[in-house]
This record gives sequence, structure tokens and C-alpha cells, in this order.
Amino acid sequence: MESFFTWQTLMTYSGATLATTLVTQFLKEIPFVSRVPARVLSYFTALVMILAATFVMTGLTWRDAVMAFINAAAVALAANGAFDAIRE
Repeated sequence: MESFFTWQTLMTYSGATLATTLVTQFLKEIPFVSRVPARVLSYFTALVMILAATFVMTGLTWRDAVMAFINAAAVALAANGAFDAIRE
């Protein structure tokens, strides 16, 4: 394996969920970011990653951007649920 994540991995549901969970937990420790609710932070983290991966892999059209907003909600909810399950 050359790298942990690839753009292609981030284009999958499971890859985006794992990356969102990891990045959100890292970002929560930054002082000015810690004021943002974790669920909001995970949504925007997922959105940025999905938009970036789509842009790099296929180019970003307005249709892809609209779908990214919807997909980011699904990924963020899965990431939050996975973290809550692990924490318990």
C-alpha cells in the first residue's frame, strides 16, 4: 500500500466516513474550532472532502456539487454514529 487514503478511496462511502471521523476528531482539539458543535463540524468536514475528491477525480459540475451536499449529510451522520458507538 502506497498511501493510507487515495482520492478514489475518499469517493467511497466507507472511505469518506472513516476520513470524516478521523479529521473531525483531530479538528475538535483546535481552540477556535472547539466552539463549533461536533455534528456541524463533521458535516462541513465531509462536504469539503467529498467536494475535493469529486473535483480531483472527475471535475466538479453543479450537479455533483448539489449531490455532495446530500452525500455529506449521510457521511456525517454515519461518522457521528460510528464515533458514538466506539465511545460507548
